[in-house]
Amino acid sequence: MDGGAAMTRVGTVVASVSRKAGGLFESVRNLTFAVVDQSRFDNLVFSLRDEHTDEDRAAWAPLETHVCSVLGPRTFGYAPALYGALVEERVDIVHNHGLWMYPSIVVSRYARARAAPYVVSPHGMLDSWAVSNARWKKRLAGTAYERRHLEGAGCLRALCESEARAIRAFGLRNPICVVPNGIHMPPERPPAPPAWDAAVPAGRKVLLYLGRIHPKKGLRPLVEAWAGVAQRAARAGDWHLVIAGWDQGGHERELRRLAAELGVEGSVAFVGAQFGAARDATYRRADAFILPSLGEGMPMVILEAWSYRLPVLMTPQCNLHEGFDRGAALRVQPEADAIASGIASLIDMAPRERREMGERGRALAESRFDWGRIGAEMGRVYDWLLGRAAPPGTLWS
Repeated sequence: MDGGAAMTRVGTVVASVSRKAGGLFESVRNLTFAVVDQSRFDNLVFSLRDEHTDEDRAAWAPLETHVCSVLGPRTFGYAPALYGALVEERVDIVHNHGLWMYPSIVVSRYARARAAPYVVSPHGMLDSWAVSNARWKKRLAGTAYERRHLEGAGCLRALCESEARAIRAFGLRNPICVVPNGIHMPPERPPAPPAWDAAVPAGRKVLLYLGRIHPKKGLRPLVEAWAGVAQRAARAGDWHLVIAGWDQGGHERELRRLAAELGVEGSVAFVGAQFGAARDATYRRADAFILPSLGEGMPMVILEAWSYRLPVLMTPQCNLHEGFDRGAALRVQPEADAIASGIASLIDMAPRERREMGERGRALAESRFDWGRIGAEMGRVYDWLLGRAAPPGTLWS
């Protein structure tokens, strides 16, 4: 950052600055840090209060955060003070992360009042699965405010080319930049056992899922697949499935019931949400990672798994096709039979083959998803929208 240049103020808008944001807690926070580090931009964060805000807000320091209280349903996020906070800070450009909530209305209103450009990052919320989920509610929201919000953006940021195609399929014709999420490489140090280590019998390898426990993530077919792996993989008894994450809508209860019905509750552990040092210990205890998701923007957990040198099983809907191309991941479809075949293939690999796959993932994460480069790319998009630079090389056509 050039301390002698005039500072342009970016308003980063995100529905939550806490763990409640899921993967956006890491991806949006690190993007804001990276933009500040790599450019002449100052960055102010505007968000909605939730039950974890006070506990997690410090993670955004030294960025200035404005947290606004919500009236009514948290799913809509009506925060009367949000618009006034943007006006008071007089930000020059806005970057809104997410859709289908009250901040979309505020960003559109602020941009019109101040003639300020803005960027929208849908984070996978325009992918076909996401759009079809609660379709009628999204149609109403689209008519009322979301279509205007999206069409008014100076640029839509896609995390990958497949998300850019989904944005076009939604009918939007705005410029699209493709700027991925990034990752910080974890330090090299000996693993410490996670708090849940006793839930896995000594000597067993761990196949890890980490993230929201939600039907979108393909966890029901994963548990069904796990029940069939014993018949497909010679070394199935050497492995344990660990499902780590926060429950959403009671889905974990459904999965526990399913595991019991299928007779695999003894080889499946539900270990709860993992943050900070607990998250690090969880990755270090794992031997492989799986994300059988039905739809993603760009999942941070895959980048994290690669940074820990874990071989990965994932669906094409995870939108990280580089992993397949580089031999860092096995491709599975989000159906039980396909997932079972993929798990069996991984389990029956020689340990050396799994290690080599993990090393290829680490090399991919280091070469393509470095936050420093990504922050500079995003800064060039902002400069272009502010009329002081040529169109950036990340524009997609």
